[in-house]
Amino acid sequence: MAIVGRPNVGKSTLFNTLSANGQSIVDDSPGVTRDRIYADCEWAGNNFSLVDTGGVDFESTAFGIHIKEQVEIALGIADVVIFVVDGMVGLTTDDERVVKLLRGYNKPLVLAVNKMDNQTLRDTSLAEFYKLGIGDPLPVSCSQKTGLGDLLDAVVMKLRVKNLLTNAEPADTKRIAIIGKPNAGKSSIVNALLGEKRVMVSDVAGTTRDAVDTPFNYHGKRYILTDTAGIRRKRSVEIETVEYYSVVRAINCIKNSDVVVLVVDATQGLTEQDVRLAGYIHEAGRPSVIAINKWDLVKKDSYTQLEFDKKLAVDLAFMPYFQAIYISALTGQRIGEIMQTVEQVLVTTQKRITTGQLNDIVLNAVAMTPPPFKAGVRPKFLYATQVAVAPPTFALFVNNKNAVGKTYLRYLENTIRKSVDFAGTPLKLLLRNREKD
Repeated sequence: MAIVGRPNVGKSTLFNTLSANGQSIVDDSPGVTRDRIYADCEWAGNNFSLVDTGGVDFESTAFGIHIKEQVEIALGIADVVIFVVDGMVGLTTDDERVVKLLRGYNKPLVLAVNKMDNQTLRDTSLAEFYKLGIGDPLPVSCSQKTGLGDLLDAVVMKLRVKNLLTNAEPADTKRIAIIGKPNAGKSSIVNALLGEKRVMVSDVAGTTRDAVDTPFNYHGKRYILTDTAGIRRKRSVEIETVEYYSVVRAINCIKNSDVVVLVVDATQGLTEQDVRLAGYIHEAGRPSVIAINKWDLVKKDSYTQLEFDKKLAVDLAFMPYFQAIYISALTGQRIGEIMQTVEQVLVTTQKRITTGQLNDIVLNAVAMTPPPFKAGVRPKFLYATQVAVAPPTFALFVNNKNAVGKTYLRYLENTIRKSVDFAGTPLKLLLRNREKD
């Protein structure tokens, strides 16, 4: 969802309320929001990516032109647009000009009339917004948090009409996201896997601007490969460029994938940005494969891969389950191992272990190394059970979950991994309070 409107109508306040994280800057001065800010929100079981945009003004200043360009980029990728107007000010010529801009994109529109804090305002000023011809104006007060449920219901209805909330893919289709820094060789890997030149390959960083989906079959199974734009460090991305949205879409692809292939340029080694991308994957709870590409270009001796493995183990200590393979998309060296490893981790992330086996592992670990005291309390672990897969998720029942520290949870996770092979997939350990019978 893209939130669009002229300056100072309350777009950022609406964004902050819907995302509940206060990421946007809110100020009474027009034009405070200069870049597009992205967050997640949920309504009635539907998950959205929400994008705030700068206010559209039609002055011929360079600043105004840049904001207009940003908004146009947002409209290009949005599935639905919330158009925000100011109910206290009433309908303006600039509102009409913004609507004309919106119509050119043929996207579902929801009209939010903000600052409708009392019934008198609703009675006197709401009707004039019907002149815009984009449907019923919905009265909201972003500051008072009223009318937002009706607004989101209207968004969901628009998406359903456009069939954007339904999944047209067969249920057994798996999505594979290929991510990495610019020029790491992502598109070359996609082409090598497909056996044909389906996406553009260039040594110019940033050739891929958008996420490109390509369906294909492997061993009789359906997959969709998504080649994403290269993700640079945040401070390297100009906010007035298409690249900003390319990064947003790449991160969305991680969240929407079944497995992620992180491509690392072997000639540059594992960089800070590679580690950051691995963190995105880990936080999203997605199984992953780390493809060390351009291995053919690295000067090697008998210790080269061992040294690379050691650096991976240190820098990716937060995800000890990582699966690394050394490949060359250019020569085809070990390129087949990508899909082999992808299939393995997809099986692993669906793995279940019995309650009896899990309790043996966890309670034996607790007996061997009891949890430390926290605030004078030593927690007692009662039992454990697996409650979900993809990623495998385990509920640990204790008498006081607040007394269990993160370090001890990592110890239990490592113990589970030593007993059961969960290579390539994260695990979730959930603490639950329960009194002992």
